[in-house]
Amino acid sequence: MHMKPNPCPATNKRTLAALAGAILLASLGISIATVALPSVASVFSAGVQQVQWVMLAYLLAVTAVIVVAGRMGDLYGNRRVLIGGILLFTLASVGCAVAPTLGWLIAGRAVQGLGAATLMALPLSIAKTLIAKERLGASMGLLGTMSAIGTALGPSVGGILIGEFGWRSVFMLLALGGSGLLVLAVTGLGKMVPTGNSARIDWAGSAWLSVALLCFALSASGGRVGVNIAPWMLLLLATAALLIFIRTELVVPNPLIPVALARGRGIATSLSMNLVVATIMMSTLVVGPLFLSFGLGLSEAGTGLVMAAGPCAAALSGAPAGRLADRFGTDRTLLAGLLLASVGLCGFAVLPILIGIPGYILAMVLMTPGFQLFLAANNTAAMNLAAEAHRGVLSGLLGLSRNLGLMTGASLLPLLFASLLNSRTLADNSAATISNAFSATFLSVAGLCVLTFLFAARERLRDVGKVGC
Repeated sequence: MHMKPNPCPATNKRTLAALAGAILLASLGISIATVALPSVASVFSAGVQQVQWVMLAYLLAVTAVIVVAGRMGDLYGNRRVLIGGILLFTLASVGCAVAPTLGWLIAGRAVQGLGAATLMALPLSIAKTLIAKERLGASMGLLGTMSAIGTALGPSVGGILIGEFGWRSVFMLLALGGSGLLVLAVTGLGKMVPTGNSARIDWAGSAWLSVALLCFALSASGGRVGVNIAPWMLLLLATAALLIFIRTELVVPNPLIPVALARGRGIATSLSMNLVVATIMMSTLVVGPLFLSFGLGLSEAGTGLVMAAGPCAAALSGAPAGRLADRFGTDRTLLAGLLLASVGLCGFAVLPILIGIPGYILAMVLMTPGFQLFLAANNTAAMNLAAEAHRGVLSGLLGLSRNLGLMTGASLLPLLFASLLNSRTLADNSAATISNAFSATFLSVAGLCVLTFLFAARERLRDVGKVGC
């Protein structure tokens, strides 16, 4: 039987540094490349649809293999797989930096995304194994903070580098970061024996799941990325591939997603809520800039400055949120987070119209810590439910549910906002019309958050009832 290492404070610090660095680097890989797109388009004389694949290739690769990466951690050892993923990410970053053509760059980004999948999938599982139980919630909060910092730093750091050294410098930065992280992971992560009961992975199931996720991700883009297939057809293909995946999992001896894990009610609840909350989180990222620019008349610089309040609030509240989960329990912290997020979302519907930019920032400051409380508590609760042999795949499923939620929100929320406008062209709508559409959108999102709160409260009461019986 595999014995869990006995963590000491020094080990915890080195382990946390490596895991936090992995989350930071993977998030930075998404956000820092966005500011490079104009320069890439100019250098390679490419159109918008072609250049978008620099971002899409990374996101699709992460989404398609994140569960497989988690399962590989279970079977072959989390430390070994994570170090391999960091090495792959670093080498792909070098390939992107020296890319002679746009096609080479897109291919490099896809490989980079494969490496990033391990950086996103495995830290939660490793934290559960190596971090002391009484500090697990704080660790989950710290990992959430690193994701927010990576998202916030990317555009600003990338902009400075591109202005001084050109677009290739952002990928060299990722390569240097990967090299440093590789050293940190090798020296900071203790040995971990594989926990799976088989050295074989379900490649057939992995392939069908990847096809389903790829089709869904492409459909969520609304066909705006150069794919000459209608979104509804992609959704149909995704559904067919998902059904084949489920059938495959029922008959293979070593399924990618173990039946015991898939049937766990508490785990299914955590994954469902994670997806819904991630969808809600996209509201400020995709609708907020439109309201700030066309509703309040801010410049691009002003919009960016106001939008930075969200990641800054997340960075400041992540670790405290985790400590609260450790102190008061995951159930209470999760419910408190959803309630606070609901209040903040309602604030978005009212405060910016009443007092303008201060109201927007105040609503952001209320909402963001609520999400951090939820994420720290939900991730901790889910990882506590998983058997040791399934932690890697569950960590991957948590990352997958978050990615799917973000893509769903990025696709559906702008459609909801646009449906409430008088004209399809934003500039042709009055500020009042845009403000009203913004308020209605956030009231709808707040309603969804309240429903999630009620669902979580019902599940907690049901669990308490079972304990009482």
